[in-house]
Amino acid sequence: MADLSTKYLGLNLRNPVVAGSSGLTNSIKDLIDLDKSGVGAVVLKSIFEEQILLEADYRIKQAQKDELTYSEFSETLDYIDLHVKEKELSNYLSLIQEAKRKIDAPVIASINAISGNEWTSFAKNIEQAGADALELNIFVMPFSLEKNCEDNESVYYDVLKKVKNQVNIPVSVKISPYFSNLGKVIKNLEKEGADGVVLFNRFASPDIDIQDMKVTHGDILSHSSDMSNSLRWIAIMAKRVEMSLAASTGIHDGEAIVKQLLAGATVTQVTSAFYEHGTSYVLDLVRFIDDWMENKGFNYIDQFRGKLSQATTENPDAYERMQFMKYFSKIK
Repeated sequence: MADLSTKYLGLNLRNPVVAGSSGLTNSIKDLIDLDKSGVGAVVLKSIFEEQILLEADYRIKQAQKDELTYSEFSETLDYIDLHVKEKELSNYLSLIQEAKRKIDAPVIASINAISGNEWTSFAKNIEQAGADALELNIFVMPFSLEKNCEDNESVYYDVLKKVKNQVNIPVSVKISPYFSNLGKVIKNLEKEGADGVVLFNRFASPDIDIQDMKVTHGDILSHSSDMSNSLRWIAIMAKRVEMSLAASTGIHDGEAIVKQLLAGATVTQVTSAFYEHGTSYVLDLVRFIDDWMENKGFNYIDQFRGKLSQATTENPDAYERMQFMKYFSKIK
């Protein structure tokens, strides 16, 4: 059997299959099942800064309607704000602590952050609860036409720097591809102290029901075709940054994992495939990688990781967008 072990964010993983952040990683039972099936690491379901703030805001507005509990100078609002935040954060810390007691795979906590507020100081509590690493899931939707690209990008660097000042555990940043100069942003994140990046976020996408004429949502789960963009950017950034590169979105089988490793990924994050096939699907994924390596004569992953990255492949132009015209212009 080949050696599938790898290092991610400085952590020792038994294989490059990581359970991405989802509802499955919010359940101790599912975490135990993933661990028994041999997953390399787990990323706990994100705790959402925005959700906590909205819940606190809602409770405060409800309290303001009650003259018996609220007055202009009362401490009710401060109490509600603190209580809501502490309750949500306490539940998350308990999940980390229980996961660390019951599974062997590294436990990576996840914060869905929208600002660089003092809320990021919670990262210190995550470290103290025993998390092996922290994944910052950051996305700033560029709705404002008054802000320029640098304004939006600065939020990512600000959140990262504030969190890094709080913790000593490794920190990765999960980002979207929606930047004017994505490669430069990734290199800047490394410069600001990121130990890794995850490419890419998966968002709730809008759709339109033309019969009922209302806005709905698209598919919740990813498709295998969704992997192409992360494959491109993993291949472009491999060998150009020293930090870990995690590929996410559209990874549904062992072949997709091997492709990402050949492109230069450190690990791959799998989510939708576990919803479709169950947590034991880890066994199939690991078996495929092992069989492929044996057939190709590889004894360990570093023998082929990045072999087809843009920096090392004989055909680097294949990863550049302009090649679309070259390869497909003759299609009738």
